[in-house]
Amino acid sequence: MPSLADVLAALDGWYPPSTAESWDAVGLTCGDPAEPVRRVLLAVDCVPATVAEAVETGAQLLLTHHPLLLSGVHGVPATDPKGALVHRMIRAGMAHFVAHTNADVAAAGVSQALADCLGLRAVEPLDPDPAPALDHLTVYVPPADCERLIAALTEAGAGAVGNYDQATFTVAGHGSYRPLPGANPADGEIGALTRKPELALSVVLPRHRRAAVLAAMRSAHPYEEVAFVLTEQPRLAAGTGTGRIGTLAAPTRLAEFTAAVAARLPSTIWGVRAAGHPDQRVETVAVCGGSGASYAELARSRGADVYLTSDFKHHSALEAVTERTYPVGSPADLSAVPMALVDAAHWATEWPWLPVVADLLRDEFADLETTVSTKVTDPWTMHNWQTDYHTQPDPTFPPAPESRIDVP
Repeated sequence: MPSLADVLAALDGWYPPSTAESWDAVGLTCGDPAEPVRRVLLAVDCVPATVAEAVETGAQLLLTHHPLLLSGVHGVPATDPKGALVHRMIRAGMAHFVAHTNADVAAAGVSQALADCLGLRAVEPLDPDPAPALDHLTVYVPPADCERLIAALTEAGAGAVGNYDQATFTVAGHGSYRPLPGANPADGEIGALTRKPELALSVVLPRHRRAAVLAAMRSAHPYEEVAFVLTEQPRLAAGTGTGRIGTLAAPTRLAEFTAAVAARLPSTIWGVRAAGHPDQRVETVAVCGGSGASYAELARSRGADVYLTSDFKHHSALEAVTERTYPVGSPADLSAVPMALVDAAHWATEWPWLPVVADLLRDEFADLETTVSTKVTDPWTMHNWQTDYHTQPDPTFPPAPESRIDVP
């Protein structure tokens, strides 16, 4: 059975806390890392309903997307609503962990789960993070000293590529040099040209480790003067970042796409609404789980036919969907219609991430039980449309994928 520390180490690997926004509050809210974890409940929000569910299921860990203590606090007394939840979790021997904005941008994160839920293809980040800054080092070394040099460079942080280390490339050649008076050559004589076999050893290294790697190179190299070439690699886009953009398997109409979004996402009183003409063509889709209205212009500039996110305000929606005074019926030229918007409940756009994390945890820890909460914690509980009231007396949604509409 894993300890809480084991589970947190895995979560931090998938969702590094360093990638969270500076204002965010991610990580462990309460809990003892030394305690064992047998059951985990996953939910979007840490609220009384999900804390009660975690206690009822005997979970030792409640993992949520949204922080409980996002705003600064000076105490957590049991008389305070949030403090009461902290006390209840501690009394139940349960930890609480948050992966928020670090989960938003991750490769297996919130927006990627939303894109996968809609069946998007060729998915990439809408606003990609830059890849880590890397240097490329080539150093020339006698063959007999190459392995020792590789070990020293590796120890200093060079040669790590993804899940691999000691990643190097060597090319055989010949080096030449002539020691001048005052030199102390490891091989050769003063004034005489020396020509001998050497290897060109190439590695990549994180730019922030440059000084340490060069120091290790000079220390481990047999030569008094080390010949090397150091270049800065361009910073390419990483596989992480805010939002996602991809394409549907086949084009469809905005009306059908909106219906499919409503069928694929868990149902809420807020529902799903769209801004655009029902007949306009949808093929390239941008998405952002949670509040992503500020990325609408970026989605449009990247060629999205529709942008799906949450929490659009009136003016931001109006600015994103410009000149939308359509004639009765279909416009004559639908290609001239601006990008459409689809606005879903904040909670609903983030929920698809929970099964992803549950699967990751099950794959990593065979004896760990994971449960995804289906309690609807979206705060809106009633929708008045004309004269009909749409209420949700039982705040759960049944996971019934067989009844969902497939996105073309």
